[in-house]
Amino acid sequence: MTVGSKRKLYILESQGKSSGFFYGMKTMAEANLLFDYTGHLPECPTWSDAEQALYWADIMECEIHRYVPATGDHQILQFPEEVGCFALREKGGFIVALRSAIWLADSRGLLQHKICDNPSNPQLARFNDGGTDRDGRFYAGTFWGPGDYNGALLVRVDNQLRPKVIQCDIHGANGLAFSEDKGWMYTSDTPNGVIYRTPLDADGEPGAREVFRLFQDGEGIPDGAAIDEEGCYWSAMFDGWRVARFSPTGEQLAEYRLPVRCPTMVCFGGADMRTLFITTTRENMSADEVAQYPLSGAIFTLHVEVAGMKKLPFIER
Repeated sequence: MTVGSKRKLYILESQGKSSGFFYGMKTMAEANLLFDYTGHLPECPTWSDAEQALYWADIMECEIHRYVPATGDHQILQFPEEVGCFALREKGGFIVALRSAIWLADSRGLLQHKICDNPSNPQLARFNDGGTDRDGRFYAGTFWGPGDYNGALLVRVDNQLRPKVIQCDIHGANGLAFSEDKGWMYTSDTPNGVIYRTPLDADGEPGAREVFRLFQDGEGIPDGAAIDEEGCYWSAMFDGWRVARFSPTGEQLAEYRLPVRCPTMVCFGGADMRTLFITTTRENMSADEVAQYPLSGAIFTLHVEVAGMKKLPFIER
């Protein structure tokens, strides 16, 4: 795709069950460039329905951003360490997973209360993807840095601020999402190219995870994700030039081609929850690649036909 067509997404829909990459052009849709952002690693897009504003983190810049599409107002909150992920709090402010610990912060980004330290070695594994479940509990996974080793973990913070490690044997935690009926938790392990789903009991405790989708070379690797009202899982395919939509059984239903190589995460928002917000990155790109694809790192939007599930705030009791 040329730079001249950089504001278009190409929607390709598979004919039957898909296991590969391209399956024939079906239609073409306009993608809107929401914000021509040139930071390092934008992640964790989070829509505030009350504020009609989009939040996102730039992990390596140690920032949380707030952007109001209707006015163009853009604010940046600075933190002392890398911001792996966060959620808005019902009481106002944030719960935020920094490199070394999970904290409560106020609306100005000032740290108020440390919930727990990073249970991984923070020198080797920073916090990465996370979010809330359907009961307003917060989850944050770590990303193991050196080598090919599954040393990362997934931590849950309950509504009483009690932390618990609920999964391990992960290289890079990503793709957290929950089914509307609270029966399933979805996660991805980005370096290992796999999406898992894990059954949850009535108390939200996880059972044994199972493979939801395993990806082949050339498809990209699954990064951040969201769930729509039909129970379908939307995954940002890092290094894959696309966002893919999967049925509750793991069948690829559609893919949305992007003018940038590395989308990082998606979330639903807008007045009717039919706007898909897409964060992307220019991390590890050469100067020549950035010159060829200058919107790498930008925030895109796409109007979709199926409404997404709202992200709940973190609820403290």
